[in-house]
Amino acid sequence: MKILVTGANGYLGKGVVKKLLDAGSEVIATDFDDSFIDKRSKIVIENIFEIDNPYEYFNKPDILLHMAWRDGFIHNSKSHIQDLPYHADFISKMIDSGIKQVVVLGSVHEIGFYEGSVSEETPCNPQSLYGISKNALRGIVQLACQKKNIIFQWLRGFYIVGNTEDGSSLFSKIVQAEKKGEKEFPFTNGLNQFDFIDYDEFCSQVSNVVLQTNVNGIINICSGRPEKLSDRVEYFIAENKFQIKLKYGAFPERSYDSKAIWGDNNKIVEIKDRAGG
Repeated sequence: MKILVTGANGYLGKGVVKKLLDAGSEVIATDFDDSFIDKRSKIVIENIFEIDNPYEYFNKPDILLHMAWRDGFIHNSKSHIQDLPYHADFISKMIDSGIKQVVVLGSVHEIGFYEGSVSEETPCNPQSLYGISKNALRGIVQLACQKKNIIFQWLRGFYIVGNTEDGSSLFSKIVQAEKKGEKEFPFTNGLNQFDFIDYDEFCSQVSNVVLQTNVNGIINICSGRPEKLSDRVEYFIAENKFQIKLKYGAFPERSYDSKAIWGDNNKIVEIKDRAGG
């Protein structure tokens, strides 16, 4: 199967591309730059929103894995709303032209303020422009796929832990601060509980979803359990043998962050079991 991956040079895209290639897939990787893209893929540097017929342009892929998104860590950036119609138009063009399977990266921020385990049926009430835009795109793409009887998979990503500095996550910022020799890292009180998933496991779960069609719809990319933010960050610092210390209480918790939220991982466990572990 030929897989088109958008946002392939991004923090998450680069790892997923590698996993797909390791699994023997043919990958067409596209982004504005190719600095981090695995060179085993067919790399196309392009602005996907400016292509009239992307399905033909990318040589008729079987699967679209749409991971492209800007300002993902700036939750109230206006770009989320401004770019929404471009994402919808690009994916709609792929659907109308003959793509067989559409996979899109979503976010737990679609849910909004909620406490407990998040399943496919959990209602969404997003509290940021990022969450609002992702939630809207999900509805648009799901409806379009249903009309064309196309396989639809929405990857609802939770909180990713990675120890590289080429990202904008909390953990990447800690790596950056450590490398600068900073002694303290401004932090909240760290009392919120989130579903944390290690970077490599995240990439593996996404790859596993894309390479099967038995389990579809909304699929949580998650660990399936909550962990207190302060505990996970302290462990991250310790496991990487960093010297930096957390400065608790420097920032307030964000008002739209849930006190305790985690993903129902039944679907991802089923996919893993079907793949033989």
